[in-house]
Parts: sequence; structure tokens; C-alpha cells
Amino acid sequence: MLRARRLFRALRSCSSAPCPRPRPSARLSVRDALGSLGTSGERVKVQGWIRSVRSQKEVLFLHVNDGSSLESLQVVADSSCDSRELAFGSSVEVQGQLVKSPSKRQNVELKAEEIKVIGSCDSQEFPIKYKERHPLEYLRQYPHLRCRTNILGSILRVRSEATAAIHSFFKDSGFVHIHTPIITSNDCEGAGELFQVEPSSKINLPEKNFFDVPAFLTVSGQLHLEVMSGAFTQVFTFGPTFRAENSQSRRHLAEFYMVEAEISFIESLQDLMQVMEELFKATTMMVLSNCPEDVELCHKFIAPGHKIRTYAKKQLFNVAAVDLLVPGIGELFGGSLREERHHVLEQRLARSGLTEAYQWYLDLRRFGSVPHGGFGMGFERYLQCILGIDNIKDVVPFPRFTHSCLL
Repeated sequence: MLRARRLFRALRSCSSAPCPRPRPSARLSVRDALGSLGTSGERVKVQGWIRSVRSQKEVLFLHVNDGSSLESLQVVADSSCDSRELAFGSSVEVQGQLVKSPSKRQNVELKAEEIKVIGSCDSQEFPIKYKERHPLEYLRQYPHLRCRTNILGSILRVRSEATAAIHSFFKDSGFVHIHTPIITSNDCEGAGELFQVEPSSKINLPEKNFFDVPAFLTVSGQLHLEVMSGAFTQVFTFGPTFRAENSQSRRHLAEFYMVEAEISFIESLQDLMQVMEELFKATTMMVLSNCPEDVELCHKFIAPGHKIRTYAKKQLFNVAAVDLLVPGIGELFGGSLREERHHVLEQRLARSGLTEAYQWYLDLRRFGSVPHGGFGMGFERYLQCILGIDNIKDVVPFPRFTHSCLL
């Protein structure tokens, strides 16, 4: 025991003893470097991809971007650093001093001491060309490379910010986040446009189906949220949904994201509409606040003159439902009050021959049922709405639609 204590004290003294080491460069993202207020010549390291190269007699200028912001960081180096590997698209690691820039175009610049090429890029073979504004239709041919363009970078940063804003809104509003299943035995929409799930290999099973019942990729999380609304007064889910629609239109995808919510003890369609409106406003305000340059780029080059407007709501009072319709995009929100009366729902299921399959749904009405309602918002259509993007395939990282599943 005594020897163990001595060894422990020795280890502590060794770990606390200062070891002379060279001070490493602080690693900064391009966004943090551009926003840095302290430009006292601190040595920093920036990693990213070259967006432009300009060589003069004694000075070499590089613009490096790492996806953290629309704006690139200007790197200033001695002309002796120039090489063929320093080309548009190449990945680099730059170490040097962050200093105040004499140019009015940027506040700071990186005075390079060392430039290391991590991965070279043949700009002649690279399908994305420097200083060329490629149409979105052209970029769809290269789903593995299009994220490196300014426009797709902006769209995907907005998508990320909107995702965070949606979660923030629901958390601040007291909603519980539910992970609804992707594989389900229910056809929530009833349209029959389902992808059936089956094992790719032949598995010896006592029953025909892997799950003993037909299973599908989900078209909506509504029914599972209705289950949860019997225990939590406010729930939401945000995840992928799938529709086997034989369409290549600019408004449809086979895989897309849905924001869905269910609220218990709600009896007014107006109260439901209020939550839908607050979600739209809160999310959009956060996107505009945190991604102004990205939104402006989309409005300037993709949809000149586009403005975020409020749109008319179409109320369908015969089924206590409401849709939010956006010109050129279609249905953005869809919501309704649910049928909570057991006898009414039982009669409808009996007429359709679905009583046995949906006995669990009747149980929700038998045991502590409450008036409730919910809504869904198509996330990609929301992005189209605020950015003015014409085709839904351009607001999703990897679009899936009929006859196309690249990557």
C-alpha cells in the first residue's frame, strides 16, 4: 500500500511539472478568423479549400474557405510559395499570423508562414470551374461535388440553421421531441404510395414477412405522435419521410423531411394555426439573423427580387382542417383537429374493414382520450419558400426521386 501511494505521488508530480514545448498554432475556422477582433499577430492555423489564386511579382494571394461561412479568408504569402498544386479546389493547411488587412474588402487577412497542400486538385478536370456561375440544373449532375459551390454552401448552411431553429422553437415552447420510427406497418396518408421494406437476401423465416406483417418506410409520423400525445401534452418529430410518387416534377421528392407536431387538450383550429404561424416566424427570424449573407446570395442570384411574404391560409371547416398554401410551391403546412370520439371512429373503421388492424388506435380513445390536433410542415418546401428556390431538388443535399438515386 505504501509503495502504491509513493508511486501515485510520483505520477502526480510528473504530470504537474512544466514541459518546455513550442507553442502550437491556434486552429481557427474561417468564420472565427474573419470575426476575430484580436489581430495582434497571434500565430494561427486555418484549414480549407482554395477558392481563388492570384499571383503577383512578390506576393501570392489565396482565398481559402472551409464551409463555415460564405466569405473566404484572404491568405497573403511570398511569391516563392507559389506552385502548381496551389490551384482552385486544392485543400490546404495554412499557418501564419492573423493581421489587420489594409484592404477595405476584409477586416483581417492571414500572413502565411507555411502553406501545406493536403490534397491537390486538377482544375482542368474539375467539373466546377473557377469564376463560372453554374446553373443549378448542371450542378445536380454532381451531387458529390456541388456542395463546394457558393450557392449550395449557402443553401446547406441555411438548412442547418433552420434545423437548429426548429428544435429551439419547440424546446422553448415546451414540446417533447419524439423519435418516431422510419419502418412502420401503418399507411398514415392512405394514398398507397409506400416503399415496402424487405430483406435483400433470402432469409429462412417461419413467416413470409421479416416482421410477420407488411412493413413500409414511413410517410408520416402522425399516428405515432398521437400515441405519445396520450402521455405528453405537446410532442413533435423531425425526420425523413418517404413517398413512392412516380414524379420528377420540381415539387416532389421520394425522400424528404417533415416537421410534425401534436398537441393535446386543444379544441380550436385557431389555436393550432397560431402554433403553425409562430413556428414559421420564429424559424425564419433566426435564419435571417444568423445567415443574412447566405439568404441574400440566394435572393440575388437565384431569385432576384424575392421577398418572404405571408400567405393565405385555406381552411377546410368540414373536417376541421387547415392548409397553408404557397404560390409556386404548393402546400407548406397541413393541420387538423383529430377525431377523439370513440363511437364515431369505431363506425368509420368498421365500414372500412380496418377495426382489427387499428384496434390500438381505438384504444387511444377508450383510455383517457382528450381533444387533440396536429400539423405537418414540409421542410424542403419551407426552404424553397424563404430562399426562392424553384426546384425542391436543390434544397436537399442528396435528392432522391423516381429514376434517380445517385450515391
